[in-house]
Amino acid sequence: MTGLAVAVVTVAASACGLVVLLAVARMAAAPALFMAAGMGVFAAAGYAGVALVAARRTPRARRRAARRTMFAVGVLLPGAVFGAAAVVPRPQAPAAAVAVPGAFPVQLATGSRLTVVKLAARAAPRRTPVIVVHGGPGVPELQENARSFASLTGQGFDVYLYEQLGTGSSARLSDPRGHTRERAVADLEGLRERLGLDKVVLIGHSYGGQIAARYLAAHPGRVAQLVLTSPEALDPADTSGNLVSARLAVAQKARLYAQLLAPRPLLSYLLLQVNPAAAHAFLPDAEADTRNDTVVGLTRPALHCRGAEIPDRPEQGTGFYAMQYPQSATAPRPSDPRAALAGLTTPGLIVKGSCDYLSWRSAAGYRDLLPNSQLIYVTGAGHNVYHGGRAVVMTAISAFLTDRPLPIAPYTASTPPSGYEGPP
Repeated sequence: MTGLAVAVVTVAASACGLVVLLAVARMAAAPALFMAAGMGVFAAAGYAGVALVAARRTPRARRRAARRTMFAVGVLLPGAVFGAAAVVPRPQAPAAAVAVPGAFPVQLATGSRLTVVKLAARAAPRRTPVIVVHGGPGVPELQENARSFASLTGQGFDVYLYEQLGTGSSARLSDPRGHTRERAVADLEGLRERLGLDKVVLIGHSYGGQIAARYLAAHPGRVAQLVLTSPEALDPADTSGNLVSARLAVAQKARLYAQLLAPRPLLSYLLLQVNPAAAHAFLPDAEADTRNDTVVGLTRPALHCRGAEIPDRPEQGTGFYAMQYPQSATAPRPSDPRAALAGLTTPGLIVKGSCDYLSWRSAAGYRDLLPNSQLIYVTGAGHNVYHGGRAVVMTAISAFLTDRPLPIAPYTASTPPSGYEGPP
């Protein structure tokens, strides 16, 4: 029973220390200050609790020795292990560059520096170039997108890919609070201006689908056509974006949570909920992004249908703060662009896979808002609906952009098809 009592004391002291640590971090972003405050309160609360246990459960003559032993073994030792795991950075190997031929930096009027790749048209160039807005947030997938969308160059399209702020080799922010949907839309407009493009075709995937739609709402005269693949829901009440891990097997979840619950990334995530500047000072970009690459790689099976062959390649170039800050408790609630989108006549194509973890209404909502849009449903496709050389999806996108018949009949019902694996 004494061991159990000491364990309870350690848990209670840890809770007290964590509360104080986060309270200090909310006011001051200096890791030395908030870590010292948290560990000091943890030690003081642990010693007081152990003294109380010793007073109640050991004879008077042995209390001092028992108190010292219980404090050292039951409180200081686990506290030191956790503290060392949280404070000591993981050694960082130099990140290998994601090699995409033709990548070049572009400095925008917004202050963002983005990495851009141009896939030049191989046929007579059409008047309207394509800009691809990747998903995540914070997952650029530049190589995979270059492979997938290279086919459009044969139809006469110049295709521009870019890594959003805080991802890949694009610039990082000293303050994670700059990672907002509004900044992403402003960067997209700044990129269009900097490239000297009049109108563009926007292809947005997942989170990038929402950014493309928000751009359309803000600049309807600049978008000739809109393609959304597995788009993130516009409705702020739709929380299906949190369900990606639900598609993982038990062993896959165990590996994922072992990474997420490690002391250092767990503490940085908690700091992000109270003071992003404190989180950034505690876990700098290089380490945060390397850890995030591992986590994103572990979630990759959830983006595919069960049993699908998944490429065995390391994830590279993800951005921890670009991904996590917009979802944090400190981020402002995103505005609702649905009223501005409703009734816009921009031609649109929405692509939804049968194994997408996002809700059905996340895609159908766009179709219902945009009267000149259509939705196609692709069986056997996951969230990354056009990856892996899935020819029918790229054929459909190409047909839509060139005013040819779609290879898949549009899906017009309001309810999801039989066999759809995501939430309604």
